[in-house]
Amino acid sequence: MNKRVVPLLLSLALLTGCASMLNREYIFVEPHHQFSDTGTDPSILRAETYQGLVNAILYLVSQGLEEGVVRLYNYTRDVESDLAGACLEVAKEDPLGAYAVDYIKYDFARIVSYYEAEVQITYRRTPEQIKSVLSVTGSSAIRGELREALVRFSPEVILRVSYFAEDEDYIGRLVQEAYYDTPDAAFGMPETVVALYPDSGSQRIVELTLTYPDHVESLREMQKSLAAEADAWAADVTAQGGDLPAAIYTLLRGRVQGEAYAHEGGNTAYAALITGRADSEGLALAFHLLCRLTGGKSCVVQGTQNGEPCFWNIVSTEDGWRHVSAAWSRFALLADDEIAGAGYAWDAQRYPACIPAAGSGQTQNSS
Repeated sequence: MNKRVVPLLLSLALLTGCASMLNREYIFVEPHHQFSDTGTDPSILRAETYQGLVNAILYLVSQGLEEGVVRLYNYTRDVESDLAGACLEVAKEDPLGAYAVDYIKYDFARIVSYYEAEVQITYRRTPEQIKSVLSVTGSSAIRGELREALVRFSPEVILRVSYFAEDEDYIGRLVQEAYYDTPDAAFGMPETVVALYPDSGSQRIVELTLTYPDHVESLREMQKSLAAEADAWAADVTAQGGDLPAAIYTLLRGRVQGEAYAHEGGNTAYAALITGRADSEGLALAFHLLCRLTGGKSCVVQGTQNGEPCFWNIVSTEDGWRHVSAAWSRFALLADDEIAGAGYAWDAQRYPACIPAAGSGQTQNSS
């Protein structure tokens, strides 16, 4: 009988010899019956190739199992070397393994016509965290999951992202975009910590830890109050009839005192609609919320005016997307060049383009 117990963290010497293996893409099929050697016990698996061995160990990790057996049939390669390489590959190079696994060790023995490997896995994540990993592809899907998390005030988001070539700063920007797209839950930007697993690769697990500015119970009460108040405001907007952006502008200008005092809580839709006092950020979030509730399309723009931080909205109109702000002294719908001429600056690539209609004049002023 040939047995060996090798803690994974002592097998780093395999990195050089396994470099080509560690760089390949993973195709992991979830249903356990494709690996099961018994049809009933999900911890007893079978494999005939090195990739099958990797997939079997990945399956154990995906289920949060601490122990499992992999039976190797018709296996002509070096079993001990492949077991060490497969365990290292799962724990260091696969996104889920890099995120969840502390180390892996194994025993193996020859059993007449096959090899039997006993795998023991030590985790640094809970089974609940492993089960909560969501698979997404692309920035739109990431933003969608972030919006859902922010609406629920979730403290943690764990995403397995395919075709990922970005960094932590990019994820931080997506959190900001999601925050300004959830005005009904935007009560202060959460402090965000981002971690990526593994360090490189086209598939990564993105772990976000979100710390909110108040207790979740308090935030949910604010969310409930804001929802009721916003519905009442939306009904008033609808009752005004006519042009939707103009109706929202008129209502906000008539009821909200615009002030620049972000430290006193005026930078939320809650401040605008409930306390009646808000800065440009609070007005922009309130405008976006009312627009959404009344069937319009808009977004919150984060930029500057004459070098000072400032927020406003871009809204969909019959003539295309246009800039508008409830902080302006009179109502205006401006194209990109018009608002730029008034001293505003923003990252145009992040927002819809506001192109003047053919033959239109540029006579409006936002001051």
